[in-house]
Formats: sequence, C-alpha cells, structure tokens
Amino acid sequence: MRKSSIFIISAALIISSVMLMSCGDNSGTTVSADAPTIGVTIYRYDDNFMSFVRRNIESFTSGKANLIMNDSQNNQAQQNDQVDVMLNKEVKALAINLVDPQAAQTIIDKAKAKDMPVIFFNKEASPQAMSSYDKTWYVGTKSEESGDMQGQVVVNTWRANPSWDKNGDGVIQYVLIKGEPGHPDAEARTSHVTKYITENGIQVQRLEEQNANWDTARAKDIIDAWMQKHGDRIEFIFSNNDAMALGALQSIQALGYNQGDNNKFIPIVGVDAIPDMLNEIKKGSVVGTVLNDALNQAKAVVDLSLNVSAGKEPLEGTEWTLDEVKAVRVPYVPITIDNIEVAENTYK
Repeated sequence: MRKSSIFIISAALIISSVMLMSCGDNSGTTVSADAPTIGVTIYRYDDNFMSFVRRNIESFTSGKANLIMNDSQNNQAQQNDQVDVMLNKEVKALAINLVDPQAAQTIIDKAKAKDMPVIFFNKEASPQAMSSYDKTWYVGTKSEESGDMQGQVVVNTWRANPSWDKNGDGVIQYVLIKGEPGHPDAEARTSHVTKYITENGIQVQRLEEQNANWDTARAKDIIDAWMQKHGDRIEFIFSNNDAMALGALQSIQALGYNQGDNNKFIPIVGVDAIPDMLNEIKKGSVVGTVLNDALNQAKAVVDLSLNVSAGKEPLEGTEWTLDEVKAVRVPYVPITIDNIEVAENTYK
C-alpha cells in the first residue's frame, strides 16, 4: 500500500475516533485535574432563554472548573438518571435546572445521601424541599415581579397610544399565551400582568388564554386560530415569554399587521429580552419585554457552585445575598425602546 493511502486511512481513523468521543448526552469543558467538577443539567437545550444561561455558565466556569453538562430533554426521569451518573462520577457540586419543580425533593434526597451541595436555578423548588437539606440553594427571580413589570409596560404604552383602543371602550381586550402548565413562572406572570394593569386603573377583558409551552411554533398556531376567530377585536397580546411572543408576531405579520407604517397594529409584550425580541422592539414591531437576566443568573450559579465545591460558604467573595428561603434573586427589568440598551448590554 502506498504511503499516501496509509496516511489518509490513519487520518480518517483518528477523525472518526474524535467524533465518537464527542458524542453522547454529556458535554463538558476540561480544565486541570485539580479543578473541581460541577455537574449541570438544563431542562432542555432548545429553550431559547436557557440556551443563553447555559452558554454563560460555560463561559464563567472556563479555566475554573470541569463541567459535566446535560440536556434533560424535558424529561424528569432522564434528569434523575443524569443526576445519578454525575453523583457516581464524584462531582463536587450539582447545578440543576429542574424539568419538574415537584421533583426537587427526589434530587435533594439523592444529593443528601452523598453529602453533595445542590444549586437549583431558574425553576424553584418548594420552601419545604429547600429546608430539608442545609446544602441546597436556589438562583433565580421572583416570578410575580416579571408579571408586574410586564403589566407596567402595558400600562405605560397603552396610555401613550390611545389609538390602540380600537373600539373606544377604555378596556383592553387581550389574549394571553401561557407557558408550561403548572410552571411557577407561567402561573405568576399570567396572574400578575392583569393584576398590575387593573390596580393601575385600566380595565381588561380576556378574549382567550392557552398554554403554548414556551414554544414559538405552537404560539403561532394558537394566534392563527385566534385571529380567525377574533380578528381586529384583539387589542393586546400578552405572552409569558419572548419565544411565544415571536410566534405571535409571525402569525399577525402574515396577515399584514405590525409591518412598517401601516395602520394595522396589535401590540405584543413578552418576557426574557432575548436578542431576537430586542431586534423586533427596535423595528417597532413589538412593544416591549422584561429582561430575565441570563448573564447574572449564570454568574450567580457559577459563583455559588465554585464556592461550595471548595467547601466555602456559598456567598463568600460575591455580591449576592440570600433571602429567607436560601435564594439568590436576580432582578427583572422592564424593557422598551427607551431603555433597550440595558438588555443589549447583558449580551456583550
């Protein structure tokens, strides 16, 4: 066999081996042998917001820790198995974005048996579960705050644009796209947005409400049906997150709404302030959103994880504080075109 052929075959075998080593549910970043290993699960990688949290976790741990990163694919049984694997690999801490908040106690019991610290993030465990183990903490937000701030965006923009009241009755006829059934963020955002609006002197009338499970395509299909049913009676679209808000935008733009200077406009407001949503706010096709700070949530998760991995107090050397349920709360910020740079700065 010619030398060139041997070289080509050898190179192909090496590439194949590398590709095989790269496959699997777990992805990781390798540092030194002395660095701690932190086990992380994300409830699903294809969630728009969580993709930014995940990337920031990877960035903040770079050079400081080895990561075992898992996509739980929205399957709690799969996440439980991933936790078992990580515990057997003797990680120094777990950082868990729960699939189902009701499963927190199961995770805690597994970790407690190994004396393993656990930092939950984004989906909050119950106070009872949190109090059952002294090495459990949470990083996230106050869910109701996002609903209040979304309501603030609605109130301010509605009052500034009297033409949005198409039938002139002084009442906001709205539809609401809800996230995941039973998810604490979805429930709080749904109740608090209208609570804030009515407490600030504006009446509302709900035309429709339906779960779209945080999904863009599902939200588009829902709005397609609602537009056929209600058409121009819809005066505002409230969405529990930006991904669904963008699906709503796709739906109404296909009917000629929210494009350029035409008079066909239905205001939309979301939550998360992901880059695609910020771009639409700058175009004027979407009214506003609420910054769910992926950068600082990831930073807090990493700060606490590194500390507890080293046997330190969780807040040592950080700017974070814990509330009465051992939670670090990263504040929300209402975002419109007037302060859009606040959200843009979190992605720099």
